[in-house]
Amino acid sequence: MKNQKFILIGAAAFIVGLLASGAIAAYAVNGNHTGVMNMYAMHNAVSSDEKTATTTSASGMSMDEMTTDLKGKTGDAFDKAFISEMIVHHQGAIDMANLALTNANHQEVKDLAKNITTAQTTEIQQMKDWQTQWGYTSNSMMGNHDMMGM
Repeated sequence: MKNQKFILIGAAAFIVGLLASGAIAAYAVNGNHTGVMNMYAMHNAVSSDEKTATTTSASGMSMDEMTTDLKGKTGDAFDKAFISEMIVHHQGAIDMANLALTNANHQEVKDLAKNITTAQTTEIQQMKDWQTQWGYTSNSMMGNHDMMGM
């Protein structure tokens, strides 16, 4: 019963984190807040033919590219890549949440940021523990994202 509660809380925190990360990233990109984007390795790329915004992670890959990179992978290869990319994703959410703690106007945003930091820090540790338990080395390119200074 305790494990089920932990799983439900983790899943809820994960979903909240994804939604908050997406909202903050969209705000940064759509508002062309280059200081925030550069701080978290997010770049606003504008082609000469059309203006498009592409959000990239510390790995230099956009979220779409990270998702595409997972396609076709199964088993351990999928698990290793998924966990590695999720650590990067969660760390980005924590970094943005830390900004919200000091810069947000509304207490609701600050409360959400605190919850994101708490939940996703726990999840990052869990994923790192899995990497160790399952023999996924952190020396690989995928496993090293969380050490890239995001």
